[in-house]
Amino acid sequence: MAIRDGFLNEFNNEVAGTRKTLERVPEKLFAWKPHDKSMSMGDLASHIANIPSWIGHTINADSLDLMPVDKPKVETPKAKTNKELLEMFDKNVVEARAILAKMEDSELHRNWSLMGGGKVFFTMPKIAVLRNFVFNHNVHHRAQLGVYLRLNNIPVPSLYGPSADESGM
Repeated sequence: MAIRDGFLNEFNNEVAGTRKTLERVPEKLFAWKPHDKSMSMGDLASHIANIPSWIGHTINADSLDLMPVDKPKVETPKAKTNKELLEMFDKNVVEARAILAKMEDSELHRNWSLMGGGKVFFTMPKIAVLRNFVFNHNVHHRAQLGVYLRLNNIPVPSLYGPSADESGM
């Protein structure tokens, strides 16, 4: 089995749970924050909706400079409505799935670097970037969003088993 097949299976499972979580984000709470240091619910949801696009940044290039010296810094697109949020997520998922489906195992062993202003923050093989910086990053922020939902009495979806709000059956 090609490595991409394992990533595709996991991607499809995670995408389904992420979409269920994003569907519950109410526009009226896009500006809500649990703490001054926290992202707003809308910014966090937009960040999550954009994480699948990182698969293309990882596979189609050998680095990403978030604050290039000669170009504008990389900005996360921000949804203004839940409909826009889900459309952004769905578009990124379709593009990411297509990239994963064509990915060759040999490409996953090449190094990739995250940079800022030309300074390298880290370098690791693309397979590790996909696992740690993309897949795990998505799960981390989706869990944060679940806490935001809970704090606003919005039912948290069942993801890996039942939640306190859904039996999962």
